[in-house]
Amino acid sequence: MSDNHRNVSAIKAFSDNYIWAISCQENLALVDPGDAQVCIRHIEENNLVLSAILVTHHHNDHIGGIAQLLAYADKMHWSVTVYGPENDNIAQLDVTLRENDSVILTELGCEFTVLDLPGHTHGHIAYYNDKMLFCGDTLFSAGCGRVFEGTAVQMHQSLSKLANLAGNTLVYCAHEYTAANLKFAMTVEPNNAELHEYAEKVKTLRRDNKASIPTIIATERQINPFLRCHTNAVKQAAINYSQSSIHNEIEVFATIRAWKDNF
Repeated sequence: MSDNHRNVSAIKAFSDNYIWAISCQENLALVDPGDAQVCIRHIEENNLVLSAILVTHHHNDHIGGIAQLLAYADKMHWSVTVYGPENDNIAQLDVTLRENDSVILTELGCEFTVLDLPGHTHGHIAYYNDKMLFCGDTLFSAGCGRVFEGTAVQMHQSLSKLANLAGNTLVYCAHEYTAANLKFAMTVEPNNAELHEYAEKVKTLRRDNKASIPTIIATERQINPFLRCHTNAVKQAAINYSQSSIHNEIEVFATIRAWKDNF
């Protein structure tokens, strides 16, 4: 994706992580750099200057490369600002962030608003503007993150917050989980025609070794069961799976998240 010479590209890391590289001319910001070596290779191959690191949460596959990147930047005499969540206990942060804070990346000509998204971790955040969302491990295409530290109530609220963003918002999540998520989504909603159409699109992309990300919010509203807990189809699937009565959307969410954990 490019916007007035600003580019967003995926740096592949580990088995299925995406580290997002936001660049404008020679200036670069990295989102969730868990692996320093692949980032340094990207910097050197593209003659870039690192100026900012944006972190969504504290898991090591998102922060493990920060120390080495800062050492590399120091050697290159670059000034790098590290942004991240106030409530996730990350040692290397220069600026701690919470809901509605602004991150202004002057060199890149872009600004983000911070969204608090507790659930996957206590302090998980996202970076959002009217064109793009960097949401770490909260929302995936056709899925969502596991509820490790927060509660089902928090995670459902966080996902609802994202579902209410503008439909054309590009969603840059941190993992290539889409194909596996779609298998589960089609088990929950086997009669969802949009879901089957999207699955064919993703199958073609992955066959050609292309990323399924970014997705957009409008698509996720149609195909992602975790954004569809208000629908009769997903509620009935949760009832059938749990073999018990379910009274509200949070119970639907908690049921299908537990189902996915064991899928």
